[in-house]
Amino acid sequence: VQFVESGGGMVQPGGSLRLSCTASGFTFSAYDMSWVRQAPGKGPEWVSGINTRDGTTFYADSVKGRFTISRDIAENALYLQMDSLKPEDTALYYCARNALPVDFCSVTPCFETHLGQGTQVIVSS
Repeated sequence: VQFVESGGGMVQPGGSLRLSCTASGFTFSAYDMSWVRQAPGKGPEWVSGINTRDGTTFYADSVKGRFTISRDIAENALYLQMDSLKPEDTALYYCARNALPVDFCSVTPCFETHLGQGTQVIVSS
């Protein structure tokens, strides 16, 4: 199982970034997938997830209305469009395979701990 994330960078508050993740080593279409972030000195935080059966999307309250998750099953790719970025969005962002259905992610840890190298997002003026 391998994930390669890209698209991070430094932006000013209010700016946008689009993160990409390419997955390999497993049947991508068989799993719900999530984006997870980790800020310095903090534990991993679930950000957003997508249901593999019907494409239903889920978001943490902190990013709802600003972030949009999507996927391309043919390309084994997961995306995160991040708009109206805030300094508190600064973190290392990872894509992750779900260990539980994405419906549970807002109430319990739902993603596998096997992560890629991540992509750094810095929001600062």
